Amino acid sequence: MRRIGYWSDNPPDVPGSNSFLDAPSFELWLQCVFLPSARERIRTRNLPEHSQVGVMAMRQYDYHSSAPEAQMLVRLLGDFDRMIEACPDA
Repeated sequence: MRRIGYWSDNPPDVPGSNSFLDAPSFELWLQCVFLPSARERIRTRNLPEHSQVGVMAMRQYDYHSSAPEAQMLVRLLGDFDRMIEACPDA
């Protein structure tokens, strides 16, 4: 996210909601809500059964607006979804 300019060094407070629609932007939701939550769930081995963050990213960057610089981010988030789905302990 830093490489493509989607990271905020001084992000605003973002509500801890599960919905990215409550955040000022999808990027801020990823940075301030999704990533800390994913790290904590991995740390505590409390993985969800499903993840659709890759689908959300695809909708954000492929359907709503074209963002070629975000394609690697879309692929990585899709990989995250597939890893969650493949995890036998989820």
